[in-house]
Amino acid sequence: MHVTLIHNPGAGSGGQPDAARLEALLRAHGHVTRYQSAHAPDWQAALDEPADLVAIAGGDGTVGRVARAMVGCPIPFTVLPLGTANNISKTLGLTDQPFDALVGGWVSGRLVAVDVGVASGPWGCRHFLEAFGAGLFACTLPEADQSKTLENLGSGEARVAYALQLLRERLDACPPRSLAVTLDGRDRSGEYLLFEAMNIHYVGPNLYLAPAGDLADGMLDVLLVSESERDVLAHYLATWQNGMLWPAELPTCRAAKIELAWQGDPLHADDHVWSESAFAPPAAPARVTLGVSGQALRFLLPAPAA
Repeated sequence: MHVTLIHNPGAGSGGQPDAARLEALLRAHGHVTRYQSAHAPDWQAALDEPADLVAIAGGDGTVGRVARAMVGCPIPFTVLPLGTANNISKTLGLTDQPFDALVGGWVSGRLVAVDVGVASGPWGCRHFLEAFGAGLFACTLPEADQSKTLENLGSGEARVAYALQLLRERLDACPPRSLAVTLDGRDRSGEYLLFEAMNIHYVGPNLYLAPAGDLADGMLDVLLVSESERDVLAHYLATWQNGMLWPAELPTCRAAKIELAWQGDPLHADDHVWSESAFAPPAAPARVTLGVSGQALRFLLPAPAA
């Protein structure tokens, strides 16, 4: 196959394969490879070149950035997970296989359709792969982005553990926030610690919040965590890494269309955060609409190794 390889050379921790090793691996499996660094300012131009497959070597930030640029593109993409959390790759079942097995399974793999979330608001229209939310996680993201401690931790496991610690500390002082929200026309307004509209199973530091999510059903899995679930959320953040990975016992529902009245509290779409400071303060609550672009991406799921 002719493969466009888009690589984030700074993804993950030490010991990850560099550009030369990745290209050599693809060629060893008979693929004609065009390499493109995700750090280059004109990286998107590589998506305009003819290819049978776009392979993204990086973490969730890189995968999300490339996938958003490919919405509606007929060329399928796949992932070689190099990041810290790898939420997208975990949802797609790619993190337990070595790269040699993943690349070896491309030729006999199968194509699956993947939905993409759509968030419309004062910023215009933006796609998201993981989740859109308000409350605890949206408030903690800027702190995590600016944390030198998090940046300097060597392993992905240590970074996930530290990010969970930041969430626990923030939760201790996090007040419920008023949220005016409707789910498919049903009023679910209230005071919430956490609101997340999930497009995949995981968000943030591997928070396994939507285990029943379907990647191609045109629906978002919605979490609305109130004060009465604070202790459940705190227990989950403190213990989910101990032993087997169990989903949180938090209230969830599903919706195809979500409407919010935004009053300036932080919101996030994947790893991008909006706050009131990014826009002129609205004279009245701004309207935000969330939905799904159904089966907008084609993903190549590698065949399992023999």
